[in-house]
Amino acid sequence: MAYGLDDAREQAAMKFGTEAFYASLGRAFVTMCAVVPFLFLVEVLDIGLGAGYLDVAGGIIPRRIEGLDGVLFSPFLHAGWEHLYGNSVPLILLGTFVLAGGSRRFLYSTALIMAVSGLGVWFVGDPQSVVVGASGVVFGYLGLLFARGFVERNWWNLGVAAFIGLLYWYQLYTILPTDQPVSWQGHLLGLLGGMVAAVLFRRRRPPAAPPLYPGPNLYGD
Repeated sequence: MAYGLDDAREQAAMKFGTEAFYASLGRAFVTMCAVVPFLFLVEVLDIGLGAGYLDVAGGIIPRRIEGLDGVLFSPFLHAGWEHLYGNSVPLILLGTFVLAGGSRRFLYSTALIMAVSGLGVWFVGDPQSVVVGASGVVFGYLGLLFARGFVERNWWNLGVAAFIGLLYWYQLYTILPTDQPVSWQGHLLGLLGGMVAAVLFRRRRPPAAPPLYPGPNLYGD
């Protein structure tokens, strides 16, 4: 596999404490801070059209064909301001560190997480429910950073996942069946999807430089 200039730049940006690392982290943070206002605009539009209109139109409705497009649209929809507030901060924090690992990997990983979480909910969720929210993606990013720490032996990824997991420990139980109106299936499958993404889109280490061949001794000993 060829190891190009772009790969070298991304590899440099992954080294904790370097100037390239902090620059990459800053760009990623600004980008994620721009995503969240878009989610707020979508919620404003939903309220303007009639509370819940977009949720029903674009949410996942398990095992119903008309609810299948929610796999794509549901992460951008939320069931009210409290739901959106609860997802916004962890989405910015986790998304920043995932995006700092490379924009291509971020896009591929996000697409896989959305597919695994969304399709999983569509197949096994409650057919009487409408599932919306970015929490499946949030749990996916958490699983991705956690798994990436082991897969790539990148311990700052693991540290970030552990730290944010501690901050939001009270939400981690929602990956298990609960009586609360949350899609535990989406959370659990998002977490697993993130772990799979960490393996599939892991960064290959650059090949070691071959030893320099001194050449023949033309002048004798």
